[in-house]
Amino acid sequence: MKKVCLVLGIAILLLWFCGLMIFDYKINHFVIDKETKTDAVVVLTGGRNRLAEGVKLLNSGLSDRLFVSGVQKNISLKELERRADITVKTDREITLDKVASNTFENARETNQWIEKQKLKSIRLVTSNYHLLRSLVEFRRWNKRVKIVLHPVYSEKVATSWFKSLDSFCFIAREYNKFLAAQLRAIMVHVERKGD
Repeated sequence: MKKVCLVLGIAILLLWFCGLMIFDYKINHFVIDKETKTDAVVVLTGGRNRLAEGVKLLNSGLSDRLFVSGVQKNISLKELERRADITVKTDREITLDKVASNTFENARETNQWIEKQKLKSIRLVTSNYHLLRSLVEFRRWNKRVKIVLHPVYSEKVATSWFKSLDSFCFIAREYNKFLAAQLRAIMVHVERKGD
């Protein structure tokens, strides 16, 4: 019995590690679409350079509106515009969501805004390591909207994570969160089919 448990444990660990390798490859090999216009640019706060990238996309005319999800309650648009890395060169619409505090809530609050605005497409801007999990959460709320993925890369997260223990732990944690989001999405799908 102990041998069976050991073999099973090793098999699960190997499967997890293979999944991690695939996850790592995907998050570091996105093809960035810099031409497709969308109804809105959606930025999920929490990572380096995300908001600055979203504003750049808005300034370039790839969309007519920007939705920033997960902004701290005490932050205003004027305060964001004072940041050194942000230059708003447009009068296009910018909406700040101050309700969301995690990826699940980002997706929920953004979807409510999408429905209210009657949008058909969005460009989703978030860190490359966060993009796959975000997509899973967004698809749970809305399967019909077209989503153009727009990763933002951070110099603080090494792409060769096997050379840095900190980066390995960070990517492994993100991979586990992605797996948990996938599992929740499957469970919701099974529950809906059963109703």
